[in-house]
Amino acid sequence: MSQVFHDIEKKIITSLKDNPKQTPETLEKSTNLSPDQIRRGIEWLKLKNLAIVNESKTNVISLGKNGIESFQKGLPEKRLLDLLKNGPKKLSDLQKELGPVFGPAIGLAKKNNWIESSSEQISLKNLPSEFPGEKTLKQIANNKLLENNIDKNDLLVLLKRPDFIIEDIIKSKEITLTDSAKSIKFSSFFGAIDVEAKVPEIFVARTHPLKDTIDEIREIFVTLGFSEIIGNMTQSSFWNFDALFTPQDHPARELQDTFYLDGISAKKIATPEQIRKVSESHKKNWRYYWDINEARKMVLRTHTTCVTIKHLAENKPDEAQFFSLGRVFRNEKVSYKHLVEFNQIEGVVVGKNANLRNLMGIQREFYKRIGITKIKFWPTFFPYTEPSLQTMVYNERLGKWIELFGMGIFRPELTKPLGITKPVLAWGGGIERIAMLKYGLDDVREFYNNNLGWLRSVTKCQ
Repeated sequence: MSQVFHDIEKKIITSLKDNPKQTPETLEKSTNLSPDQIRRGIEWLKLKNLAIVNESKTNVISLGKNGIESFQKGLPEKRLLDLLKNGPKKLSDLQKELGPVFGPAIGLAKKNNWIESSSEQISLKNLPSEFPGEKTLKQIANNKLLENNIDKNDLLVLLKRPDFIIEDIIKSKEITLTDSAKSIKFSSFFGAIDVEAKVPEIFVARTHPLKDTIDEIREIFVTLGFSEIIGNMTQSSFWNFDALFTPQDHPARELQDTFYLDGISAKKIATPEQIRKVSESHKKNWRYYWDINEARKMVLRTHTTCVTIKHLAENKPDEAQFFSLGRVFRNEKVSYKHLVEFNQIEGVVVGKNANLRNLMGIQREFYKRIGITKIKFWPTFFPYTEPSLQTMVYNERLGKWIELFGMGIFRPELTKPLGITKPVLAWGGGIERIAMLKYGLDDVREFYNNNLGWLRSVTKCQ
């Protein structure tokens, strides 16, 4: 029985017969079809096993802000040594001439034994023939280069320096015809209508795979006896940071890590007693002046812990187990493993006999129910738990251990000021990371790309 083809499919097949390997962009030019028509036509041909789509990823390197400045003016350490070529200079004069790069330049020069210093002067000791990273800096210049075309060791020197190098992943697709498609011939006139031809395939509506994962996690915690609590996506800095014993000068509270609501401050953040005791805990343990105006600043929550700690502070249960599940926001550069907003699950257990062994047992049971059996725990550090552990799970497809959830027992400096007297077990992590394991993805952005081919091919139950 002959197949019936849409005009879009005919144009793509004809073009690929003339030029067997093409990208979607070259197909647009050769067929005069729109990008959307090309996407649809390729998907139709894939479903009929008439087209093969090979996807590849390429790492592309370019200069960041500090890299461009160093290319134009020279590396900070080179500029420092150039100033010392004609003789020693005073420390204050070098600071004035080099400005913000003085610190990094002096640090690297001392580390490499290029300079000698006294209490007031710096002098040249050794002048290198070439500075580490300089060759790569010149090679990249203002052009983007493939990572495999660059000296790896020299590139590593620049990758360790902030804002010197920008790494981007460029995806490309190449479309070819299958053998059966190559033998298809189209007549130049309309033939008889084949009344036995297959009707167009219809795809029924379904929930998104990430939503399936969220529902599955919620169901697991409910069946384990946990109750769900819900909180606002906007929170005061008091509950997002201060109540969690995060000092007001901590880097996580900077604009480059957190989204603040411009010009908005909370009028009432907590009870006077809660504010007083939290501020006293900060003053006593961190030894700095605690500013209530900093605590009033409104943010898009960076975690769901602000919801659980507020619930604990308001209810002060002797025994309880509940979880919070929702979207959180962090000002990070989007990459294959980071997003500016993502979903997070967090759970807590309160009880007089709650201990680290209970916490590991709960984690093992959760992972078992979601289909992860190879797990282990590593000691680590988190700001508001002590002791703290990092969960490692084994990825069979990648053949290595990867980090997943963090967990621990809330520090007394956090719980006591809020009137919480019983030990609190806490854990949490990103839901997208679990979903990536379940669906065998290497790039978290795939969940938000609206790739209909992938969405239709994913099975409902993993």
